[in-house]
Amino acid sequence: MSNTFPLSLIAATVFVSMSAVAAPPQGYPSDYQSVIDAATKEGKVVVYSTTDIKAAGPLVKGFEATYPGIKVEYNDMNSTELYNRFISEQASGGTSGDVVWSSSMDTGLKLATDYAQEYKSPELAQLPKWAVWNNKAYGTTYEPVVFIYNKRMIPAGDVPDSHAALAKLIASQTDKFKSKVTTYDIEKSGLGFMLSVQDAKADPHYFKTLADVAKGGLAVQSSTGTMMERVSSGENLIGFNILGSYAEARAKTDPSLGIAYPKDYTLVLSRVSFISQQAQHSHAAKLWLDYVLSEKGQSILANQADIPSLRNDIEGKNDIDGLTKMLGNALKPIPVDESLLEYLQPKKRLDYIKQWRTAAGK
Repeated sequence: MSNTFPLSLIAATVFVSMSAVAAPPQGYPSDYQSVIDAATKEGKVVVYSTTDIKAAGPLVKGFEATYPGIKVEYNDMNSTELYNRFISEQASGGTSGDVVWSSSMDTGLKLATDYAQEYKSPELAQLPKWAVWNNKAYGTTYEPVVFIYNKRMIPAGDVPDSHAALAKLIASQTDKFKSKVTTYDIEKSGLGFMLSVQDAKADPHYFKTLADVAKGGLAVQSSTGTMMERVSSGENLIGFNILGSYAEARAKTDPSLGIAYPKDYTLVLSRVSFISQQAQHSHAAKLWLDYVLSEKGQSILANQADIPSLRNDIEGKNDIDGLTKMLGNALKPIPVDESLLEYLQPKKRLDYIKQWRTAAGK
């Protein structure tokens, strides 16, 4: 008896098998199976992201387990690199990311205004209205921005609980904090620039506060990881405008790293994601975005990657409800809307950087 089979029959059998495994999530439209089938034919999705692969790893693993016929090609880079690379590739017409996922909300939205395709996610009803822009750009996380400090070198009674308290602490002990305070270099970090602008919008006395914080001299960096390392080692003593998600993850295994949530106001960042108009794997991109926004994906972010969920139905405390119970009205989510674009105008951006550098003594 012959054991050979037509290749077309084998391919069809494999495809049907994959489709059977990857069924639409409960509550999704009945025609979503066609998206899954088309995505399985595409075979992969290319993600350009500022979320480091260590944090995103559980999400990638969960997605590939849910959709076994689709691989995630994950590209981890800083916000400025992502922005410049994506624009360059779009201009040249070459291959590029199918999905952009950026912590730099302003540059992420700027890319979305020029390059995003419209897509109404089945998860839309579960998301805060402020987190969705024109069914093109989606906020995906709910991440408080915090202070970090060295627990061995700053007494518990000195830990600041507001931006004003941070400035008062440093201004009163300039010798102790000389060149020991760290934050983002807003020229090198798109995220750092965006957070600084949001500080200025939230606090009418921001530049005076910044000048007091900088009295001992600022040690500016381009990445959260570097700032946490320096504070943990004691090379720096305190840092501000740090992503709480990364700080909380590190603090679990680093006894030297302390975290303080400012009670005057706590900015909340939401990583912006969109599907490219030119996506070569557009169906797989839809599956990825929906998975990130889904209860399953958000649960992985909240409980495995330590990145808080912007949903309110996630088990545990690492979602909007849990953080609201802890911080209440101090939470100030940064909306995914056109207000993010204001300071991306070249002259306004340059003027702002000059004002920041004057206050920061840079």
